[in-house]
Amino acid sequence: MSAHRYLAFDLGAESGRAVVGTLDGSRISIREVHRFPNGPVEVSGRLHWDVFGLFEEIKRGLKIAAAVAPDIESIAVDTWGVDFGLLAEDGSLLGLPFAYRDPRNAAAMDEFVARVGRARIYELTGIQFLPFNTLFQLNALALDGSPALKSARRLLFMPGLFTYLLSGAEATDTTIASTSQLVDPRSGAWSEDLLGSLGVPKGLLGETIPPGTVVGRLRTDIAAEAGLGEIPIVAVAGHDTASAVAAVPAVRAKNWAYISSGTWSLIGIESPVPIISPETLRLNFTNEGGMGGRIRFLKNVTGLWLIAQCRKAWSGSRPASYEDLLEAAAAEPPFEASIDPDDPAFLNPPDMPAAIRDFCRKTGQKVPATPGEIVRCALESLALKYRYVLDDLSRIAPHPLQRIHVIGGGGRNRLLNRFTADAAGLPVVSGPVEATAVGNILVQALALGRVRTIEEIRAIVADSAKQIVYEPENAASWEAAYGRFRAFIQETGRHP
Repeated sequence: MSAHRYLAFDLGAESGRAVVGTLDGSRISIREVHRFPNGPVEVSGRLHWDVFGLFEEIKRGLKIAAAVAPDIESIAVDTWGVDFGLLAEDGSLLGLPFAYRDPRNAAAMDEFVARVGRARIYELTGIQFLPFNTLFQLNALALDGSPALKSARRLLFMPGLFTYLLSGAEATDTTIASTSQLVDPRSGAWSEDLLGSLGVPKGLLGETIPPGTVVGRLRTDIAAEAGLGEIPIVAVAGHDTASAVAAVPAVRAKNWAYISSGTWSLIGIESPVPIISPETLRLNFTNEGGMGGRIRFLKNVTGLWLIAQCRKAWSGSRPASYEDLLEAAAAEPPFEASIDPDDPAFLNPPDMPAAIRDFCRKTGQKVPATPGEIVRCALESLALKYRYVLDDLSRIAPHPLQRIHVIGGGGRNRLLNRFTADAAGLPVVSGPVEATAVGNILVQALALGRVRTIEEIRAIVADSAKQIVYEPENAASWEAAYGRFRAFIQETGRHP
């Protein structure tokens, strides 16, 4: 059986990369061929994404990939959710897309919720309330009287925008659409009620398509520049978490939860149907689209953004490595202080270590001083917040939770994985670390008929990916710490 090669572009909020995947029988291997930085740029006091700079990096990745794997069969892009670009009548981009951490969104959410009603919005969409959801970003544009919104012909989410630049095809897959808080998860259709409340025509959003759809071919000029043929462009599970969950190596197992661990931690289960009730509204769970019409029932928790921003603050002339920081954290005494990772103070502070120290000071706890103490505080708090969400999830899930699959870049963080197993009292299986790229590549293979089902995808991942199992330990000390953490979180009044 001959090998088949695919090119995945996986763009995150901090970096992007081009990954060549080789499917050889029942095994997949990947090779990162290009990596480039990403981050919002400030323009006139607003945060935007440099789409054109990112697209230049994508074209550079195409050239490099063509040199190492000229027989690539298809290309696909996945990105973070919610953000979007607007196209004019002539197909040009109407300005740089806003970045989800732009501060304008909070007031727009408050205004829309007050006008339409929190319960009504959740009943229509089943989506977790976050100020940067597309619904509220569009409301921010509407409240500002945005000329771009008024003149736009088409809205494309970030993976669709790069797919458009590569092929000219305007495509929105169901997984990326579902992050918007504009989709009815029962029907998969755009909510005309909410669009009407925004004053946005349904036609702006176009039709959605299932992940694993060939939408076009690489533009002739880009193909010639890269040294590739006019090969197929695939709309995969364009939301990076949906691609990652497609690669969970759970074979013949049902009673599992996942944590897609990166800048954000997304904690959830797969469900055949949406789970929408007053209780899930109260707990702020979300119903997002997955492969095969499945629902990713989950909750967003701030993730390794905390550590990345600490490291950025400590960069100096000799930035500390992640390994050094984790070693320092492991040497510190446990449970000296805790934070709520989802407190607004940590959304985008100018100095993350200072924000963590300020939080501890204001809540009457010991104030961590050294990098090791601060990282220990952050990682323990993440593990305890995971337990908090998993406790809520276990009361809602249609089956008991018996293990946790940690996928994504956070799978490399052995200290956090150890803390998570101990805090949750469940085995943690980490891997694949490159779940998003692997999921992207295997959904391309699905689109081209090389694999047939999501079950086959997961079997391939299980046969191919390195996995590490962390059994829970230190149950008594973590249970006591969790009791204190739960009381502490509930006292803030922000959580049920």
